[in-house]
Amino acid sequence: MAKNLVIVESPTKAKTIKKMLGTNYNVIASVGHVRDLPKSKLGIDIENDFEPQYMNIYGKGPLIKEIKAEAKKADKIFLATDPDREGEAISWHLSYILDMKEDDKNRVTFNEITKDTVKREIKNPRTIDMNLVDAQQARRELDRLAGYKISPLLWKKVKSGLSAGRVQSAVLKLICDREEEINNFIPEEYWTIEADLRVGRRKLLAEYYGVKEKNKAKKVDLKTEKDADKVINNIDGDKFTVDSVKKGKRVRKSPNPFTTSTMQQESSRRINFSTKKTMMVAQSLYEGVKLPKEGSVGLITYMRTDSVRISQEAQNACLNFIEKSYGKNYLGKSKAPAKKTENIQDAHECIRPTDVTKTPYSIKDSLSKDQFKLYSLIWNRFVASLMANAIFDTISADIISNLEIFRVSGSTLNFDGYLRVYDYNPEKAKELPPLEEGQVLKLKDIQKEQHFTNPPPRYNEASLIKELEALGVGRPSTYAPTISTLQSRYYVVLEEKKFVPTELGNTVNEILVENFDNLVDKKFTAQMEFELDEIAEGKKPWKELVRSFYEDLKEDLDKAYENIEKVEIEDPVTDVICDKCGRNMVIKMGRYGKFLACPGFPECRNTKPLVEKIGVKCPDCDDGEIVVKRSKKGRIFYGCDQYPKCEFVSWNKPINEKCPKCGSILTEMNSRNKKTIKCSNSTCDYRREENE
Repeated sequence: MAKNLVIVESPTKAKTIKKMLGTNYNVIASVGHVRDLPKSKLGIDIENDFEPQYMNIYGKGPLIKEIKAEAKKADKIFLATDPDREGEAISWHLSYILDMKEDDKNRVTFNEITKDTVKREIKNPRTIDMNLVDAQQARRELDRLAGYKISPLLWKKVKSGLSAGRVQSAVLKLICDREEEINNFIPEEYWTIEADLRVGRRKLLAEYYGVKEKNKAKKVDLKTEKDADKVINNIDGDKFTVDSVKKGKRVRKSPNPFTTSTMQQESSRRINFSTKKTMMVAQSLYEGVKLPKEGSVGLITYMRTDSVRISQEAQNACLNFIEKSYGKNYLGKSKAPAKKTENIQDAHECIRPTDVTKTPYSIKDSLSKDQFKLYSLIWNRFVASLMANAIFDTISADIISNLEIFRVSGSTLNFDGYLRVYDYNPEKAKELPPLEEGQVLKLKDIQKEQHFTNPPPRYNEASLIKELEALGVGRPSTYAPTISTLQSRYYVVLEEKKFVPTELGNTVNEILVENFDNLVDKKFTAQMEFELDEIAEGKKPWKELVRSFYEDLKEDLDKAYENIEKVEIEDPVTDVICDKCGRNMVIKMGRYGKFLACPGFPECRNTKPLVEKIGVKCPDCDDGEIVVKRSKKGRIFYGCDQYPKCEFVSWNKPINEKCPKCGSILTEMNSRNKKTIKCSNSTCDYRREENE
């Protein structure tokens, strides 16, 4: 019989650790929390200084009974839940149901699940850190008070099923504010001029920069066509002279290893994972993957961290690997272990591979497709962080004609450094022909072009996470559930991978902004995170923060119930007639986007898909038009409205233009500030890029 009992959160983690510790240890999983605030009521005794009314989670009775039975058999109990505030709270709740003493040294944490780490940490248990537990209790009560007090107001004044949240509502306001910026944006005209020059037989494209005044280059903005024409009329086509040439070097510094936030951002950009998917896959890599000779082993360190700190042991191992694999010249500077900062999360390391010699391709056969993608990203980023900087040779030249300056620049890679393993933003080399001061160039052509300024872009997952982290709103570990909640409530939808607020989202946001300005204020939300950190450090009593928050919330609530009138959100009426009852059908928002529904519900439950035409004829049949469709997971694609008679489909949006190479229909893809036009024919390589 095992003498020691180890309790972790996850069954997968339990299996991995059990094999590492051997027969003297029994390892079981709590499967998350075992006690929590009740779902059926507030669960906070406001009159008794906000005392939480915890209860065993419904359905966990048999598991709790099993845990208690196993605990009675054990001589020693170790609480090995995750190494963060949430994990600390779970251990505290477990100690409560097992009647353990507060001063018992029974808490162990594993920043990485490897045999050496697990065996080392199990020998050094500590007492439960009540400061971390109190920080979690404070967050839980703040979120419960905001959700359970404001949500009923929304049910009464708007409609049932809505919700508000301390972080959720601040994020919704960010998305709604950005949409308002876009709607209010007034484009401004501007012009550019490009000179097509020749150096011998080589082509050189130079952009207009400005004028030369008092022997200095002065930038000139061309706001109208008249401004552009004035420049063109002033230049002398026979006298384009190289005025100055500057050569130099530019350094691209190696990146820091991943934190939770940067991993989520890069995962979204590089491998197209949602925040939720990123965290799920990272969890599986942390908890253990079965390798042929070793059995189950954790491949990455704990994935919820704000720190870029690397242990000295991991640094030494990585630097040795870099030297052996790439050579001494690829070695970067060893990063000194970070000093403890005021942020409690810095107690953790960065997200890194537990063993750098386990390269992605060496263990590819043991990983799922998604695990391989994310592990490769994490491994590459970590190794790159300890490699030498990349160095580029740069050259820029000012070319002048009648004091009008045209500028051209180029760069070539001198030393790839960390880009050898982490080149997710490859720079196309732009080599210039040899240029010398005083050299006269030949003008082949000159073109002017009109442009208009663009509004700020809508947030995608990566840019939203980056903004939230910069503002200090929420924690990276909460971003995935927050974003999921906004989508499940239909406050926002994803269109072309960007967040767009719905009418319902805008309505809820307006109510919250007008009546609960603190709740949605990003500075207030960030201040709350700072105070939660103070609680975790033992600098502030947790109930003091809850008490202060509730006093303001109650005052706002009382006013809101008096001031807010019932809001009716009317569904847009269409000219589509319900074929069951004859009413005009309305547009409603569902889990996978918009659809048509009969307004006679519940008497008439007729629904139809909403056909969104994009004004493009189907290239495969004579009768069809291309319409917007959605997959079962809500992803937008494009197909013929004559399906199943015609089976044309495309993930990219078709446009009214044929490929100049093969004659197939062209499609467009939008990403950040550029639009890519490519052929729909997979065997054709035609593509071009256009600035949005």
